[in-house]
Amino acid sequence: MSHGFETRTLDVTTGSSETVHDLTRECAAFLAEVAQGRDGLLNVFAPHATTGIALIETGAGSDDDLLSALHRLLPADERWQHRHGSRGHGRDHVLPALVPPHATLPVLDGELALGTWQSVCLVDTNKDNPDRQVRLSFIGQ
Repeated sequence: MSHGFETRTLDVTTGSSETVHDLTRECAAFLAEVAQGRDGLLNVFAPHATTGIALIETGAGSDDDLLSALHRLLPADERWQHRHGSRGHGRDHVLPALVPPHATLPVLDGELALGTWQSVCLVDTNKDNPDRQVRLSFIGQ
């Protein structure tokens, strides 16, 4: 039986387009293995300067709505001082200020205590880097 703290790094390929990638299944599988019915916290962290972690409904259009809203707030144009990579890439470096690269979630009886329509998602607007990592860390009693 694990004691206190367990961690794992997921490799995620987001592809060559902006995406909201659902991690809920991977989070649940990790907890099934390490939480073993205990209460605690799951921290989800993306160690990248151009990604975020969001709790959002997926599959009903909200994920596309989020990407559309980010386009309006952070246009992919030449206004950004941070300039390298694809046109407008500087916007990707502002994303984590709006969609933080982490989330800490309650775990009850070894399972994520999410709302009915909540999913844990990696938000990636950086088309230049399709290979991402996400660290899952369980802190339990």
